[in-house]
Amino acid sequence: MRNTANALEVDALSREFDVSDPWLNRVIERKPRRILRAVQDVSFIVPRGRTLALVGESGCGKSTVARLVTGLHAPTGGAVVFGPGRDGKPLAAQMIFQDPHASLNPRWRVGEIIAEPIRAFRLRGSEPAIQARVAELLVTVGLSPEDGARFPHEFSGGQRQRISIARALASEPEFLVCDEPTSALDVSVQAQILNLMRWLQDELGLTYLFISHDLSVVRHMADRIAVMYLGRIVEEAETEALFADPQHPYTRLLLGTIPDLANPQRDRVPAAGEPPSPLSPPPGCAFHTRCPRASALCEGARPEVRARDGGGSIACHHA
Repeated sequence: MRNTANALEVDALSREFDVSDPWLNRVIERKPRRILRAVQDVSFIVPRGRTLALVGESGCGKSTVARLVTGLHAPTGGAVVFGPGRDGKPLAAQMIFQDPHASLNPRWRVGEIIAEPIRAFRLRGSEPAIQARVAELLVTVGLSPEDGARFPHEFSGGQRQRISIARALASEPEFLVCDEPTSALDVSVQAQILNLMRWLQDELGLTYLFISHDLSVVRHMADRIAVMYLGRIVEEAETEALFADPQHPYTRLLLGTIPDLANPQRDRVPAAGEPPSPLSPPPGCAFHTRCPRASALCEGARPEVRARDGGGSIACHHA
């Protein structure tokens, strides 16, 4: 029996993409099929009312996980199971996308964009009630009811992201997947949007799966962090425990990229080389080609996930 205190349970989730050349090209040029293993055996839980962050470099698979959770991709293997909502039915995830300019229909006025989920889910019984709800949502995210008559291009990037949040809230979700929602914004605007999201979580009892490559943002938002590398989770722990005692070499590498105003001249050992291609990952531990602790064991055997000192989990032979 699954734990009803969890909003989401992800079990051994995997996703492969066939990125082969067309069949005729492969026959003529004698090329094999090419399979991209974007996500491999990823497991985690998100308790109700809390925030789990997935972090890692570009291409590590974290955005693919977000799309698997929201149903935009079907998994190749594993399971995504939502707990029951307040109405007893399984939760459904709504998504806040990275680029608010690309995710909003430029031909629709803002009021229509926000009203669409309300109409689709039949959450209000009349048009005046729908318009009243749209105005309420605009005020909730820090905009004016009059902004519903304008088009997305008439707003700044931060304002467009507020519109995206209002649209996500229009379906009255309990679970939001946030795919790098502030990475396209200026730093000062980022802080405003993050503070808005924290306030909404407290006010509405929301649960977040937060995707980011910026650990300073994640520290502000997340209760727990899962670090991904080349499609797998390599370390997971409570946020402050991870920052206080990072145990996987890759986690240490990520934390070393955060500017330290108190010690700007600190010694940092850069990781060797670039991340390997997910089309041809290294054998054994995928991080061994860049890891200062790598040994023959790392090259030959993939580390199993085990308990991490201080709580959480880790996949490393030498942590």
